[in-house]
Amino acid sequence: MRILELPEIRRVLVYRQIIDRMRDAVTAWSRGECDMPMPMHLEIEPINGEVHMKSSYRRGGKYFALKIASSFPGNLARGLPAGNGMMLLASAETGEPVAFLADAGLLTDVRTAAVSALVARELGRRDRVLGILGTGIQARLQAKMHAEILDLNRIYLWGRSPERASECCRDLQAALPHAEIAIADSPAAVARAARLVVTATASRLPLLRASDVQPGTHISAVGSDSAGKQELEPAILRTAALLLVDSHRQCEKLGELQHATDQAGRAVEIGTYCDAPVAVKPEAITVADFTGLGVEDLYIAEYCYQGAL
Repeated sequence: MRILELPEIRRVLVYRQIIDRMRDAVTAWSRGECDMPMPMHLEIEPINGEVHMKSSYRRGGKYFALKIASSFPGNLARGLPAGNGMMLLASAETGEPVAFLADAGLLTDVRTAAVSALVARELGRRDRVLGILGTGIQARLQAKMHAEILDLNRIYLWGRSPERASECCRDLQAALPHAEIAIADSPAAVARAARLVVTATASRLPLLRASDVQPGTHISAVGSDSAGKQELEPAILRTAALLLVDSHRQCEKLGELQHATDQAGRAVEIGTYCDAPVAVKPEAITVADFTGLGVEDLYIAEYCYQGAL
């Protein structure tokens, strides 16, 4: 079994290639080419920790994958990363483990940001301003991944902690020196400033209201990935001209769609949209609801293993 440590994993990551790879993953899922059970979740209640386990197999493929990703917010006070994780790639012929990816949760974060950027690309967005709710690793990756497909000149950030927002601002300014990075004083201020907004928090109450959202806005909601989480007022989903979901069944139970189940019938899976885009008017509001797919983990694990070889 090949063990891939974090430095080796980082060396093989090419963001634009991963965005294309994630398109393959979501279309394979929506075409019915993959087996993917519902995620397993563990709540570590005494310290507000959570652990997600996902897996997938592409029929006819060489491998299947199992991923464990965790979030322990209390780690920040210990000087440790809040997120962690690992992936296991195994032979679909013998079941033998082929590669253990000790990625510390990085690949989950990277593929999440890549799928969000993919949706912006598939929608034909030409935004030069990006708004982000959240100041963690996902906020940083969302900015970098969107910068791969858009000519960004300004990014607005919002976070509950002024200290973490300032730190994130400094990191992004160093990573994207040609863009102006600004800190907004509220989620509504981000929505007023940007027509492309990513929500990447662990909120359990709506951060954005329908009245905050301007015409022509696209929102990628990536934070709601388990029961009870919520970043958007349900009215935003109800007024959206196009409602995208990474998985119907996951979003109804784990995503923003769990708070607006009456909209499930008109939701379009991202993979289906990639295969057959639907035109919307320039002033239309669009929403993408992400819960994270095991097939995305499979595809990025394969990508890293092949790159390492």
